[in-house]
Amino acid sequence: MALILSIETSTKVCSVALHQKGKLLASKELFLEKSHSALLSTLIDELLKSCRVQFSNLEAIAVSKGPGSYTGLRIGVSTAKGLCYALGVPLIAVNTLEAMAYGVNQFNLSNALLCPMIDARRMEVYCLIADTQMGVIEPTHAKIIDETSFSNLLVNHDVLFFGDGASKCQDVLGHNANAKFLNSISPSAVNTGYLAGMKFLKEDFEDLAYFEPFYLKDFRVTKPKAK
Repeated sequence: MALILSIETSTKVCSVALHQKGKLLASKELFLEKSHSALLSTLIDELLKSCRVQFSNLEAIAVSKGPGSYTGLRIGVSTAKGLCYALGVPLIAVNTLEAMAYGVNQFNLSNALLCPMIDARRMEVYCLIADTQMGVIEPTHAKIIDETSFSNLLVNHDVLFFGDGASKCQDVLGHNANAKFLNSISPSAVNTGYLAGMKFLKEDFEDLAYFEPFYLKDFRVTKPKAK
């Protein structure tokens, strides 16, 4: 299996990871908002040097494609595409929420349904629902959280909610005994890399010329409030 560099910039976390033959060699993460444009290249350089790997050794670049922050995704995808062009290697794109679900599912001893969430401001989140076999029950979508959210699933199933959008859900659904919440779960290039390895075996690559991040919603420019 290939030597794959993975990049995750969909939220305030900026992380990179290196996998070979499906095994994690090393990873680096920064939990600093707005650090992606300034520090992503440095993180990649430090990661490769720590593993004594040259850029020319890489056989594929993987990137978390979204949903998530418009700016963060744009930086991550632009960096990944630039490396692919320069090195002549394929680009692998991984759904951010699916990678989060994959990471949590490894410790899902209660066999609960998985609901990764990314904050989309106000009472809206980006989310999906997956089962323990990583089968997608509800595909990636934007959802406004209220008292009736996920009621069809919570009647008969435990559901694990996690990610930076889960706290607003906990305030509304925390009274339901079947709603379980995990704290401090963020997107990670480590999980992106594991799923990318599976895609590499299937030659599930992106078209470099046309690939764009999965923003899910159009980017909106807002005017600052007058003082």
